Amino acid sequence: MKKIVFSLLLLLGCGFQSHAQFNIAVVNPVTTQADTLDYALFRAQYMLSMRIDTVDLEKNPVTEEMMLEVGPSCSVFHSYTKYLQDSVVQADFANGASQEVIMRHMQQYKGGNVTYRLYKNYPTGKTTLLDRIGTSDLRCEEEAEVPAWTLLPETETILGYTCHKASCRFKGRDYEAWYTPEIPRGEGPWKLTGLPGLILRAEDTRDHYRYECTGIEQYTTPHPILYRGKKAEPVSRRQLHRIYERFYADPIGYITQASGGKVSVTVQGENGEKAANPRHVPYNPIELEF
Repeated sequence: MKKIVFSLLLLLGCGFQSHAQFNIAVVNPVTTQADTLDYALFRAQYMLSMRIDTVDLEKNPVTEEMMLEVGPSCSVFHSYTKYLQDSVVQADFANGASQEVIMRHMQQYKGGNVTYRLYKNYPTGKTTLLDRIGTSDLRCEEEAEVPAWTLLPETETILGYTCHKASCRFKGRDYEAWYTPEIPRGEGPWKLTGLPGLILRAEDTRDHYRYECTGIEQYTTPHPILYRGKKAEPVSRRQLHRIYERFYADPIGYITQASGGKVSVTVQGENGEKAANPRHVPYNPIELEF
């Protein structure tokens, strides 16, 4: 079988977060049939700040624009930056653009470090995380866990909403959150749910992960929550964590091995020059249970 050759765009000087992958400049078109799980009533946009390198604290946190889309029965949390990047690359692919054009557009739409899509209450009572690690599509389905929140007396105004403070310990980290009963949905960024109102700000006490809501939009026309995970490889949370560890230790080696030698990868810097294969990329998982 002919070996597939990928070019790996290494964004020099940019950190990579715990659910990230390096950007593969040549991608396969999305051919998996999308299922409509629900129709979103509103979306909340968040700025995610992540401290990737916990050794070199002089480095600035990596930021990512995230989106939470909430429907009557389920929600999805994903990277808006990655959504834009993928849309541009898929359009390039469909129009037969050259690899050089695709790489130039990927450089233009930098970011997109968060590659997962997290579905809450799908299937009912569970959370499902979809992620692409290297060239592998993975699906991690778990029983939903609601943090054991402690409600606190402090209040603060965020985006014009009166918010109340709460704290919890969840997945190995201590969190402080601000939620507004004025939007009575027990939703929030990532897996942070279960408060009597939408979470508009949340951060762990080590200042590694911070979510700040930057805007809320109510949909006036049907906006489907789409799911393309039926054919993804099912893995447990422990297996997924081990895959992340292996990938960040040696991304190129992982991609090559996972493909059975059918994929080779060349690494390029921002200016198209050949770069050394990355190893031991800083890895700071949001879930510390393992």
